Amino acid sequence: MRTATGQESHDVDELRKAEEDVRRKVRERVGKHNLPMKVTDAEWQWDRKKLTVYFTAENRVDFRQLVRDLASLFRTRIELRQIGARDEAKRLSGVGRCGREYCCSSWLPELRPVSLSLAKDQRLSLNPSQISGGCGRLLCCLRYEHEFYVASRKRFPKEGKTVVTSVGRERVQAVDIFRERVLLQSEDNTLRTLMLSDLKSEVADHQQSATGEPEKPRVPAALATFDEGPTQVTDEDAADAVTPSRRPRRRKRRRGRGHRDMDQKSDDAKPKGSNGGE
Repeated sequence: MRTATGQESHDVDELRKAEEDVRRKVRERVGKHNLPMKVTDAEWQWDRKKLTVYFTAENRVDFRQLVRDLASLFRTRIELRQIGARDEAKRLSGVGRCGREYCCSSWLPELRPVSLSLAKDQRLSLNPSQISGGCGRLLCCLRYEHEFYVASRKRFPKEGKTVVTSVGRERVQAVDIFRERVLLQSEDNTLRTLMLSDLKSEVADHQQSATGEPEKPRVPAALATFDEGPTQVTDEDAADAVTPSRRPRRRKRRRGRGHRDMDQKSDDAKPKGSNGGE
């Protein structure tokens, strides 16, 4: 790997200019053979010993006769490579609805699959014209904030779930994860909007009253204090906090079978008294 010289940079520019003419000629030959394929791009190898032609097609295409025709025209090795719509947009580039260059052609290193479930999780419109990019496929940016939506919705009750509040049994109609609000519908079809914190408080109060436990007084977070003990720290406490002293552990000797046998032999060797003699 080294820095390209001025002549090499000039040769690369000439190759890029020649690829425009190659692409036009290839399209003419494709029309001549009546092949159902769309030529996207053409790329010369550095030494002009290989020409790669990228195309898109709905189905498999028999391009054997086309390859022979192109080989006789350009006098080099021909490779026809079928690519998808996303790869086509990556090679051709363009400007998205956000006003910036396509992510796939500017900075996105890998084209990951995008499914319709990503749009459903974000509660987006399922109109294809609103969630599709220039390639005709779903927008790649649908994956960028998907994890945030999934993590945020875990804090909210699921839509359609029935909760018991101070009003009674209510059904969750919709949630707003950005404003921290929940839309509830009671049994008499009355709608009301609650903050997520208020909803959790009402549900907790109802569960506490149902169990019969005494209600604990609530202390505002600003007035909550913690008893941390004396604040005076001696030099010994500071040294012990930095390098806590470790007391050596006393190992307990286990008297195994060998020790028991030795004790038994020592007992047998002792002289027996008058009480224990034969």
